[in-house]
Amino acid sequence: MSILEVKLSGLLGEALDANRRGRLSHFITGPASPAITIFDPSHRAHNEEGDWYGEHAGKWLSAAARAATRSGDRALEASVLAVVAYLAEVQDQDGYLGNYAPQRRFMVPQPPKPESWNGEPALRTWDVWTHSYLLIGLLEVHRQFPQAGALATARRIGDLCWQTFCVDGIDITTVGNHHGMSATVLLDPIVDLHALTGDPRYLQLAERILAQANANPRLALLDRALAGADPSEIATGKAYQLCWNLVGLAKLSRATGDPRHRQALDAQWQAIRDHHLSLGGGPFGGIGHRSREVFNPASVFDPEAYIETCSVLAWIQLNRELLAITGDPRHAEEIERTAYNDLLGAQAPNGEDWCYYSYANGRRIHTNYWRCCKSSGAMAIEELPAVAYAHDAEGVIVNLLGPGEATFARDDAGTVRIEQSTRYPFEGDIALRIGVDRSARFSLRVRIPAWVQGATLAVNGE
Repeated sequence: MSILEVKLSGLLGEALDANRRGRLSHFITGPASPAITIFDPSHRAHNEEGDWYGEHAGKWLSAAARAATRSGDRALEASVLAVVAYLAEVQDQDGYLGNYAPQRRFMVPQPPKPESWNGEPALRTWDVWTHSYLLIGLLEVHRQFPQAGALATARRIGDLCWQTFCVDGIDITTVGNHHGMSATVLLDPIVDLHALTGDPRYLQLAERILAQANANPRLALLDRALAGADPSEIATGKAYQLCWNLVGLAKLSRATGDPRHRQALDAQWQAIRDHHLSLGGGPFGGIGHRSREVFNPASVFDPEAYIETCSVLAWIQLNRELLAITGDPRHAEEIERTAYNDLLGAQAPNGEDWCYYSYANGRRIHTNYWRCCKSSGAMAIEELPAVAYAHDAEGVIVNLLGPGEATFARDDAGTVRIEQSTRYPFEGDIALRIGVDRSARFSLRVRIPAWVQGATLAVNGE
Protein backbone atom coordinates (compact mmCIF):
# COMPACT_ATOMS: atom_id res chain seq x y z
CA MET A 1 0.00 0.00 0.00
CA SER A 2 1.26 3.50 -0.75
CA ILE A 3 0.03 7.08 -0.46
CA LEU A 4 -0.48 8.69 -3.85
CA GLU A 5 -1.67 12.15 -2.84
CA VAL A 6 -2.76 14.20 0.19
CA LYS A 7 -4.70 17.46 -0.05
CA LEU A 8 -5.45 19.48 3.07
CA SER A 9 -8.20 22.10 3.14
CA GLY A 10 -9.56 24.32 5.90
CA LEU A 11 -7.13 26.13 8.17
CA LEU A 12 -4.19 23.83 7.40
CA GLY A 13 -4.78 23.95 3.66
CA GLU A 14 -5.04 27.74 3.70
CA ALA A 15 -1.75 27.94 5.61
CA LEU A 16 -0.06 25.65 3.09
CA ASP A 17 -1.28 27.69 0.14
CA ALA A 18 -0.25 30.96 1.77
CA ASN A 19 3.17 29.51 2.57
CA ARG A 20 3.75 28.48 -1.04
CA ARG A 21 2.51 31.75 -2.53
CA GLY A 22 4.28 33.84 0.10
CA ARG A 23 7.50 32.79 1.79
CA LEU A 24 8.49 29.94 -0.49
CA SER A 25 7.90 31.84 -3.74
CA HIS A 26 9.49 35.13 -2.68
CA PHE A 27 12.30 34.53 -0.18
CA ILE A 28 14.42 32.54 -2.62
CA THR A 29 13.77 32.64 -6.36
CA GLY A 30 17.12 31.34 -7.61
CA PRO A 31 20.90 31.63 -7.20
CA ALA A 32 20.75 35.46 -7.16
CA SER A 33 18.71 35.58 -3.94
CA PRO A 34 20.65 36.89 -0.90
CA ALA A 35 20.17 33.66 1.07
CA ILE A 36 22.01 31.82 -1.75
CA THR A 37 24.63 34.38 -2.79
CA ILE A 38 26.28 33.97 0.62
CA PHE A 39 27.56 30.63 -0.72
CA ASP A 40 29.44 32.39 -3.53
CA PRO A 41 33.15 31.46 -3.24
CA SER A 42 34.22 35.11 -3.35
CA HIS A 43 31.97 35.89 -0.37
CA ARG A 44 32.75 32.90 1.78
CA ALA A 45 36.50 33.27 1.27
CA HIS A 46 36.41 36.25 3.64
CA ASN A 47 33.40 35.45 5.84
CA GLU A 48 34.37 35.18 9.49
CA GLU A 49 31.13 36.44 10.99
CA GLY A 50 30.18 33.06 12.44
CA ASP A 51 26.43 33.36 11.93
CA TRP A 52 23.70 30.86 11.03
CA TYR A 53 22.46 32.48 7.81
CA GLY A 54 23.46 29.52 5.66
CA GLU A 55 20.69 27.45 7.23
CA HIS A 56 18.03 29.20 5.13
CA ALA A 57 19.07 27.44 1.93
CA GLY A 58 18.47 23.95 3.31
CA LYS A 59 15.23 24.86 5.06
CA TRP A 60 13.88 26.48 1.91
CA LEU A 61 14.94 23.56 -0.30
CA SER A 62 13.16 21.08 1.97
CA ALA A 63 9.92 23.05 2.14
CA ALA A 64 9.91 24.32 -1.45
CA ALA A 65 10.58 20.88 -2.96
CA ARG A 66 7.60 19.44 -1.11
CA ALA A 67 5.37 22.39 -1.97
CA ALA A 68 6.31 22.28 -5.65
CA THR A 69 5.50 18.58 -5.92
CA ARG A 70 2.31 18.87 -3.89
CA SER A 71 0.92 21.79 -5.87
CA GLY A 72 2.42 21.24 -9.31
CA ASP A 73 3.97 24.73 -9.11
CA ARG A 74 6.43 24.66 -12.03
CA ALA A 75 7.94 28.06 -11.26
CA LEU A 76 8.77 26.95 -7.72
CA GLU A 77 10.17 23.67 -9.03
CA ALA A 78 12.41 25.58 -11.45
CA SER A 79 13.71 27.73 -8.58
CA VAL A 80 14.49 24.62 -6.53
CA LEU A 81 16.37 22.95 -9.37
CA ALA A 82 18.32 26.12 -10.18
CA VAL A 83 19.47 26.48 -6.56
CA VAL A 84 20.51 22.83 -6.37
CA ALA A 85 22.52 23.17 -9.57
CA TYR A 86 24.21 26.32 -8.25
CA LEU A 87 25.13 24.71 -4.93
CA ALA A 88 26.66 21.75 -6.74
CA GLU A 89 28.67 24.18 -8.86
CA VAL A 90 30.14 26.09 -5.90
CA GLN A 91 30.77 23.03 -3.71
CA ASP A 92 34.48 22.59 -2.99
CA GLN A 93 36.26 19.51 -4.22
CA ASP A 94 36.53 18.14 -0.67
CA GLY A 95 32.74 18.43 -0.25
CA TYR A 96 32.62 21.67 1.73
CA LEU A 97 29.45 23.67 1.01
CA GLY A 98 29.24 26.19 3.81
CA ASN A 99 29.72 29.94 3.78
CA TYR A 100 32.73 30.26 6.09
CA ALA A 101 36.30 31.32 5.34
CA PRO A 102 38.81 28.41 5.18
CA GLN A 103 40.29 29.10 8.61
CA ARG A 104 36.84 29.13 10.21
CA ARG A 105 35.50 25.87 8.81
CA PHE A 106 34.45 22.88 10.91
CA MET A 107 37.35 20.79 9.59
CA VAL A 108 39.80 23.10 11.41
CA PRO A 109 40.38 22.23 15.10
CA GLN A 110 39.12 24.90 17.49
CA PRO A 111 41.67 26.83 19.56
CA PRO A 112 41.56 25.74 23.21
CA LYS A 113 39.48 28.03 25.39
CA PRO A 114 37.19 27.42 28.35
CA GLU A 115 33.55 27.36 27.30
CA SER A 116 31.36 30.25 28.37
CA TRP A 117 28.14 29.85 30.32
CA ASN A 118 26.07 29.11 27.21
CA GLY A 119 28.43 26.53 25.77
CA GLU A 120 29.92 28.59 22.93
CA PRO A 121 33.08 27.17 21.34
CA ALA A 122 36.21 29.32 21.23
CA LEU A 123 35.13 30.79 17.88
CA ARG A 124 31.46 31.35 17.14
CA THR A 125 30.39 28.89 14.44
CA TRP A 126 27.24 27.46 12.87
CA ASP A 127 29.11 25.62 10.13
CA VAL A 128 28.03 22.04 10.92
CA TRP A 129 24.51 23.34 11.59
CA THR A 130 24.40 24.89 8.10
CA HIS A 131 25.62 21.67 6.51
CA SER A 132 23.01 19.70 8.45
CA TYR A 133 20.23 21.81 6.96
CA LEU A 134 21.81 21.64 3.52
CA LEU A 135 21.74 17.84 3.81
CA ILE A 136 18.07 17.90 4.83
CA GLY A 137 17.21 20.13 1.91
CA LEU A 138 19.24 18.22 -0.66
CA LEU A 139 17.85 14.86 0.45
CA GLU A 140 14.28 16.16 0.22
CA VAL A 141 14.96 17.48 -3.27
CA HIS A 142 16.28 14.03 -4.19
CA ARG A 143 13.08 12.40 -2.92
CA GLN A 144 10.90 14.78 -4.91
CA PHE A 145 13.10 15.23 -8.00
CA PRO A 146 15.56 12.31 -8.27
CA GLN A 147 16.95 13.66 -11.54
CA ALA A 148 18.22 16.86 -9.90
CA GLY A 149 21.57 15.38 -8.81
CA ALA A 150 21.03 16.52 -5.23
CA LEU A 151 22.03 13.17 -3.75
CA ALA A 152 25.54 13.40 -5.19
CA THR A 153 26.02 16.82 -3.59
CA ALA A 154 24.71 15.49 -0.30
CA ARG A 155 27.04 12.50 -0.42
CA ARG A 156 30.04 14.76 -0.83
CA ILE A 157 29.00 16.60 2.33
CA GLY A 158 28.55 13.27 4.12
CA ASP A 159 31.97 12.08 3.00
CA LEU A 160 33.62 15.26 4.32
CA CYS A 161 31.86 14.91 7.68
CA TRP A 162 32.86 11.24 7.92
CA GLN A 163 36.48 12.15 7.16
CA THR A 164 36.48 14.99 9.71
CA PHE A 165 34.82 13.29 12.66
CA CYS A 166 35.60 9.59 12.10
CA VAL A 167 39.05 9.66 10.48
CA ASP A 168 40.63 12.96 11.49
CA GLY A 169 39.20 12.63 14.99
CA ILE A 170 37.81 16.12 15.56
CA ASP A 171 35.29 16.12 18.41
CA ILE A 172 32.01 17.36 16.94
CA THR A 173 30.97 18.95 20.24
CA THR A 174 33.86 21.44 19.90
CA VAL A 175 32.44 22.92 16.68
CA GLY A 176 28.95 23.84 17.82
CA ASN A 177 27.50 26.01 20.56
CA HIS A 178 25.31 24.96 23.50
CA HIS A 179 28.01 22.46 24.53
CA GLY A 180 27.99 20.92 21.08
CA MET A 181 24.24 20.51 20.55
CA SER A 182 24.29 22.85 17.55
CA ALA A 183 26.68 20.48 15.79
CA THR A 184 25.44 17.10 16.97
CA VAL A 185 22.17 17.84 15.12
CA LEU A 186 24.08 16.37 12.17
CA LEU A 187 22.89 13.03 13.55
CA ASP A 188 19.47 13.56 11.91
CA PRO A 189 20.41 13.98 8.22
CA ILE A 190 23.34 11.57 8.40
CA VAL A 191 21.03 8.71 9.38
CA ASP A 192 18.79 9.71 6.45
CA LEU A 193 21.80 9.70 4.13
CA HIS A 194 22.63 6.20 5.32
CA ALA A 195 19.04 5.08 4.72
CA LEU A 196 19.03 6.44 1.17
CA THR A 197 22.47 5.15 0.15
CA GLY A 198 23.16 2.12 2.35
CA ASP A 199 26.71 3.40 2.85
CA PRO A 200 27.92 1.96 6.20
CA ARG A 201 30.27 4.91 6.76
CA TYR A 202 27.31 7.19 7.40
CA LEU A 203 25.93 4.88 10.07
CA GLN A 204 29.40 4.76 11.59
CA LEU A 205 29.41 8.55 11.59
CA ALA A 206 25.98 8.67 13.23
CA GLU A 207 27.15 6.40 16.03
CA ARG A 208 30.31 8.48 16.43
CA ILE A 209 28.25 11.66 16.76
CA LEU A 210 26.14 10.13 19.52
CA ALA A 211 29.24 8.76 21.28
CA GLN A 212 30.92 12.16 21.24
CA ALA A 213 27.73 13.88 22.39
CA ASN A 214 27.51 11.43 25.27
CA ALA A 215 31.18 11.79 26.17
CA ASN A 216 30.90 15.56 26.63
CA PRO A 217 30.17 15.91 30.35
CA ARG A 218 28.09 19.09 29.88
CA LEU A 219 25.94 17.38 27.25
CA ALA A 220 26.00 13.62 27.98
CA LEU A 221 22.89 13.29 25.86
CA LEU A 222 22.13 9.59 26.23
CA ASP A 223 23.32 9.09 29.79
CA ARG A 224 21.45 12.08 31.18
CA ALA A 225 18.25 11.17 29.38
CA LEU A 226 18.44 7.59 30.67
CA ALA A 227 19.10 8.89 34.18
CA GLY A 228 15.84 10.84 34.08
CA ALA A 229 17.27 14.34 33.67
CA ASP A 230 14.79 17.06 32.90
CA PRO A 231 15.30 18.59 29.41
CA SER A 232 16.31 21.87 31.09
CA GLU A 233 19.27 20.03 32.65
CA ILE A 234 20.83 18.70 29.42
CA ALA A 235 23.60 21.00 28.14
CA THR A 236 22.07 24.50 28.19
CA GLY A 237 18.51 23.18 27.90
CA LYS A 238 18.12 24.87 24.50
CA ALA A 239 14.71 23.67 23.29
CA TYR A 240 15.30 23.82 19.53
CA GLN A 241 18.65 22.06 19.59
CA LEU A 242 17.63 19.42 22.12
CA CYS A 243 14.47 18.48 20.23
CA TRP A 244 16.42 18.28 16.96
CA ASN A 245 19.03 16.04 18.60
CA LEU A 246 16.18 13.79 19.74
CA VAL A 247 14.90 13.64 16.14
CA GLY A 248 18.29 12.26 15.13
CA LEU A 249 18.28 9.83 18.05
CA ALA A 250 14.85 8.57 16.95
CA LYS A 251 16.15 7.89 13.45
CA LEU A 252 19.24 6.16 14.82
CA SER A 253 16.96 4.06 17.03
CA ARG A 254 15.15 2.81 13.94
CA ALA A 255 18.45 2.06 12.21
CA THR A 256 20.10 0.17 15.08
CA GLY A 257 17.29 -1.13 17.28
CA ASP A 258 19.24 -0.14 20.40
CA PRO A 259 16.66 -0.21 23.24
CA ARG A 260 18.51 2.52 25.16
CA HIS A 261 17.66 4.98 22.42
CA ARG A 262 13.95 4.34 22.80
CA GLN A 263 14.16 4.59 26.58
CA ALA A 264 15.90 7.96 26.34
CA LEU A 265 13.42 9.22 23.75
CA ASP A 266 10.38 8.16 25.73
CA ALA A 267 11.71 9.79 28.91
CA GLN A 268 12.54 13.09 27.22
CA TRP A 269 9.30 13.20 25.24
CA GLN A 270 7.24 12.64 28.36
CA ALA A 271 9.16 15.29 30.29
CA ILE A 272 8.69 17.86 27.52
CA ARG A 273 5.02 16.95 27.17
CA ASP A 274 4.32 17.15 30.89
CA HIS A 275 6.34 20.22 31.88
CA HIS A 276 7.55 22.27 28.93
CA LEU A 277 4.71 22.97 26.49
CA SER A 278 2.56 26.04 26.17
CA LEU A 279 -1.22 25.74 26.13
CA GLY A 280 -0.89 25.97 22.34
CA GLY A 281 1.44 22.99 22.22
CA GLY A 282 4.81 24.63 21.53
CA PRO A 283 7.95 24.23 23.66
CA PHE A 284 8.37 27.29 25.86
CA GLY A 285 11.02 28.88 28.05
CA GLY A 286 12.67 32.18 28.85
CA ILE A 287 11.25 32.91 32.30
CA GLY A 288 13.37 34.68 34.89
CA HIS A 289 17.10 34.36 34.30
CA ARG A 290 16.75 31.74 31.58
CA SER A 291 17.47 32.58 27.95
CA ARG A 292 14.33 33.14 25.88
CA GLU A 293 14.87 29.90 23.93
CA VAL A 294 15.89 27.64 26.83
CA PHE A 295 13.64 25.30 28.78
CA ASN A 296 12.82 26.40 32.30
CA PRO A 297 12.92 24.02 35.28
CA ALA A 298 10.01 21.62 35.25
CA SER A 299 8.14 23.44 38.01
CA VAL A 300 8.09 26.82 36.25
CA PHE A 301 5.21 28.10 34.11
CA ASP A 302 4.24 31.59 33.00
CA PRO A 303 1.69 32.65 30.34
CA GLU A 304 4.21 35.19 29.03
CA ALA A 305 6.88 32.57 28.32
CA TYR A 306 8.49 32.50 24.89
CA ILE A 307 7.55 29.94 22.26
CA GLU A 308 10.20 30.02 19.54
CA THR A 309 8.86 29.02 16.13
CA CYS A 310 12.05 27.05 15.46
CA SER A 311 11.31 24.94 18.54
CA VAL A 312 7.81 24.32 17.23
CA LEU A 313 9.36 22.88 14.05
CA ALA A 314 11.65 20.55 15.99
CA TRP A 315 8.83 19.41 18.30
CA ILE A 316 6.61 18.57 15.33
CA GLN A 317 9.47 16.64 13.72
CA LEU A 318 10.18 14.71 16.91
CA ASN A 319 6.54 13.67 17.15
CA ARG A 320 6.59 12.77 13.46
CA GLU A 321 9.45 10.33 14.08
CA LEU A 322 7.92 8.84 17.22
CA LEU A 323 4.58 8.44 15.45
CA ALA A 324 6.33 6.49 12.68
CA ILE A 325 8.12 4.29 15.21
CA THR A 326 5.24 3.58 17.59
CA GLY A 327 2.01 4.40 15.78
CA ASP A 328 0.87 5.88 19.11
CA PRO A 329 -1.84 8.50 18.41
CA ARG A 330 -0.61 10.72 21.24
CA HIS A 331 2.19 11.86 18.92
CA ALA A 332 -0.31 12.78 16.20
CA GLU A 333 -2.28 14.64 18.85
CA GLU A 334 0.75 16.76 19.76
CA ILE A 335 1.42 17.56 16.10
CA GLU A 336 -2.19 18.63 15.62
CA ARG A 337 -2.36 20.73 18.78
CA THR A 338 0.88 22.53 17.94
CA ALA A 339 -0.06 23.00 14.28
CA TYR A 340 -3.48 24.56 14.91
CA ASN A 341 -2.22 26.84 17.68
CA ASP A 342 1.41 27.91 18.02
CA LEU A 343 2.41 27.18 14.41
CA LEU A 344 -0.51 28.79 12.59
CA GLY A 345 -0.56 31.53 15.20
CA ALA A 346 3.00 32.51 14.25
CA GLN A 347 2.22 32.74 10.52
CA ALA A 348 0.86 35.95 9.00
CA PRO A 349 -2.15 35.60 6.66
CA ASN A 350 0.03 36.62 3.71
CA GLY A 351 2.21 33.53 4.20
CA GLU A 352 5.26 35.75 3.98
CA ASP A 353 5.76 36.99 7.51
CA TRP A 354 6.37 35.00 10.68
CA CYS A 355 6.78 35.63 14.36
CA TYR A 356 10.09 34.73 15.95
CA TYR A 357 8.35 34.29 19.31
CA SER A 358 4.75 33.67 20.30
CA TYR A 359 3.17 34.12 23.71
CA ALA A 360 0.04 32.89 25.39
CA ASN A 361 -0.34 36.50 26.56
CA GLY A 362 1.33 38.97 24.23
CA ARG A 363 1.46 40.62 20.82
CA ARG A 364 2.46 38.81 17.64
CA ILE A 365 5.44 40.69 16.15
CA HIS A 366 6.82 39.70 12.76
CA THR A 367 10.57 39.18 12.60
CA ASN A 368 13.13 40.42 10.07
CA TYR A 369 14.68 38.99 6.89
CA TRP A 370 17.49 36.82 8.23
CA ARG A 371 15.85 35.43 11.34
CA CYS A 372 15.76 31.65 11.57
CA CYS A 373 12.11 31.28 12.52
CA LYS A 374 10.75 32.54 9.21
CA SER A 375 12.29 29.55 7.44
CA SER A 376 11.51 27.15 10.27
CA GLY A 377 7.82 28.04 10.20
CA ALA A 378 7.68 27.61 6.43
CA MET A 379 9.37 24.22 6.80
CA ALA A 380 7.05 23.12 9.62
CA ILE A 381 3.91 23.88 7.60
CA GLU A 382 5.13 21.53 4.88
CA GLU A 383 5.53 18.70 7.42
CA LEU A 384 1.76 18.45 7.88
CA PRO A 385 0.53 16.71 4.69
CA ALA A 386 2.96 13.84 5.18
CA VAL A 387 1.66 13.06 8.68
CA ALA A 388 -2.05 13.77 8.15
CA TYR A 389 -2.72 10.28 6.78
CA ALA A 390 -0.76 7.07 7.03
CA HIS A 391 -1.06 3.37 6.28
CA ASP A 392 0.26 0.03 7.48
CA ALA A 393 -0.39 -3.64 6.78
CA GLU A 394 -3.86 -3.41 8.34
CA GLY A 395 -5.14 -0.42 6.41
CA VAL A 396 -5.56 3.36 6.50
CA ILE A 397 -4.91 5.74 9.42
CA VAL A 398 -6.32 9.26 9.84
CA ASN A 399 -3.87 11.12 12.09
CA LEU A 400 -4.88 14.76 11.71
CA LEU A 401 -8.45 15.98 11.76
CA GLY A 402 -9.60 18.68 9.36
CA PRO A 403 -11.03 19.05 5.85
CA GLY A 404 -9.07 17.29 3.13
CA GLU A 405 -8.57 14.07 1.26
CA ALA A 406 -6.02 11.36 0.63
CA THR A 407 -5.58 8.79 -2.12
CA PHE A 408 -3.91 5.42 -1.58
CA ALA A 409 -2.93 2.57 -3.87
CA ARG A 410 -3.79 -0.85 -2.45
CA ASP A 411 -3.35 -4.20 -4.22
CA ASP A 412 -6.74 -5.62 -3.30
CA ALA A 413 -8.82 -2.44 -3.52
CA GLY A 414 -7.05 -0.54 -6.29
CA THR A 415 -7.31 3.18 -5.60
CA VAL A 416 -8.63 4.06 -2.14
CA ARG A 417 -9.95 7.60 -1.63
CA ILE A 418 -10.58 9.09 1.81
CA GLU A 419 -12.42 12.43 1.97
CA GLN A 420 -12.73 14.20 5.31
CA SER A 421 -15.62 16.68 5.42
CA THR A 422 -15.75 18.83 8.55
CA ARG A 423 -15.46 22.33 10.02
CA TYR A 424 -13.02 21.00 12.64
CA PRO A 425 -11.58 22.50 14.79
CA PHE A 426 -14.53 24.94 14.96
CA GLU A 427 -17.11 22.14 15.05
CA GLY A 428 -16.89 18.53 16.12
CA ASP A 429 -18.82 16.70 13.40
CA ILE A 430 -16.53 14.82 11.03
CA ALA A 431 -17.74 12.83 8.02
CA LEU A 432 -15.46 10.40 6.20
CA ARG A 433 -16.35 9.22 2.71
CA ILE A 434 -14.43 6.22 1.44
CA GLY A 435 -14.24 5.12 -2.17
CA VAL A 436 -12.53 2.06 -3.66
CA ASP A 437 -12.07 0.67 -7.15
CA ARG A 438 -12.83 -2.87 -5.97
CA SER A 439 -14.51 -4.36 -2.94
CA ALA A 440 -11.92 -5.15 -0.27
CA ARG A 441 -11.53 -5.55 3.48
CA PHE A 442 -9.09 -3.35 5.42
CA SER A 443 -9.07 -1.34 8.63
CA LEU A 444 -9.76 2.37 8.97
CA ARG A 445 -8.36 3.93 12.14
CA VAL A 446 -9.38 7.47 13.05
CA ARG A 447 -7.79 9.29 15.97
CA ILE A 448 -10.29 10.51 18.55
CA PRO A 449 -8.67 13.41 20.43
CA ALA A 450 -7.91 12.67 24.07
CA TRP A 451 -9.82 15.77 25.17
CA VAL A 452 -13.08 14.62 23.55
CA GLN A 453 -15.89 13.48 25.81
CA GLY A 454 -18.85 11.42 24.63
CA ALA A 455 -17.58 10.72 21.10
CA THR A 456 -19.88 8.61 18.93
CA LEU A 457 -19.23 6.76 15.67
CA ALA A 458 -21.71 5.88 12.93
CA VAL A 459 -21.05 3.80 9.78
CA ASN A 460 -23.57 4.36 6.98
CA GLY A 461 -25.88 5.92 9.57
CA GLU A 462 -25.71 2.97 11.98
